[in-house]
Amino acid sequence: MPQDKIPHSILFCCDHNAIRSPMAEGIMKRLYGRSAYVQSAGVKSDMEIDGFAIAVCDEIGVALSNHRSRSFEEMQAWGDDLGGFDLIVALSPASQRLALEMTRVFHLDIEYWPIMDPSGLAEGREAKLAAYRQTRDQIMSKMIERFGPATVDGAGPGRQ
Repeated sequence: MPQDKIPHSILFCCDHNAIRSPMAEGIMKRLYGRSAYVQSAGVKSDMEIDGFAIAVCDEIGVALSNHRSRSFEEMQAWGDDLGGFDLIVALSPASQRLALEMTRVFHLDIEYWPIMDPSGLAEGREAKLAAYRQTRDQIMSKMIERFGPATVDGAGPGRQ
């Protein structure tokens, strides 16, 4: 796979940095290793990492249990300048709007990936897990479509 398909630095963002963007960050690192600097953030950081997100990512060898949610503002306060990213991938309409607003003076690419928010979609543990798996798989499919096949040996569903 040509390395130029993967930008040097990528920020994934969603509403709370509790489900979709941490999943994307973890999956990106699992599939492509250290080929890019990868972070995630939310419009708000008012929620902890979601337990169902942790569970469905554990199934594919992506550990999210140590993730700490952070907002765009917290990210900047901690020294991660949004203008330093080559690509921002927004996984929700609200995060796309904020990313566009906060980066209008920078030259960087912002892409919107319409990824389903699985929270509140199902009743019962198994139905919730199925919804979260669907979101995880949407992210993985979009990532492979955008960046090409995994570059880390053994990466992919069911491999640890």
